[in-house]
Amino acid sequence: MMEWSGDLVHYRLGRAQETLEDARILARAGRWNACVNRLYYACFYGISALLVRDGLSSSKHAGVRSLFNRQYVKTGKVPKELARVYNDLFERRQEGDYIDFVSFGETQVLPWISKAEELLAYIIKLVEGEPS
Repeated sequence: MMEWSGDLVHYRLGRAQETLEDARILARAGRWNACVNRLYYACFYGISALLVRDGLSSSKHAGVRSLFNRQYVKTGKVPKELARVYNDLFERRQEGDYIDFVSFGETQVLPWISKAEELLAYIIKLVEGEPS
């Protein structure tokens, strides 16, 4: 692996953790649609770090999702239940950002925060090469 890719992996993991904290801040403020957006991006950055570590990438969000599902979920490296978090947030973020009159509520979003935290923790362990 080239040295810069290691830097990029760490950078993206840092972005993932920072973005997850942004989601928590937005949740405390009751900004549910924005929170969903940040939850999705926290997972996206973490998964992007994993892809980069393994020499994979895509310039499109759907491509990242496809690579993640093909390389990690279908192979059993990431449990389907955890992967569902990212896949669901992908869809919810699309709705919240691009469809008029979509409004998420506290009871919908709060459970997604802990699930995103769990997925990100799992991804970090994979990236760092720790057994899951």
